Amino acid sequence: MSKPIFDLEDGDFIFSTSGNLGFDSDGNMMMRMSDNMAMDMDSGDIHFTSSWDNDEDD
Repeated sequence: MSKPIFDLEDGDFIFSTSGNLGFDSDGNMMMRMSDNMAMDMDSGDIHFTSSWDNDEDD
């Protein structure tokens, strides 16, 4: 399991379920847009995050 990603917008954590998808601690689905950006799939809001590396390259 990968380390949690810190969501700088909400102050909570995102837990990656696969390379580009994860859920935050409130249960919202998040999609990785880049290493430091994710989109809330419910609201469409963009969130800046700590580094979210794509583990599918391993």
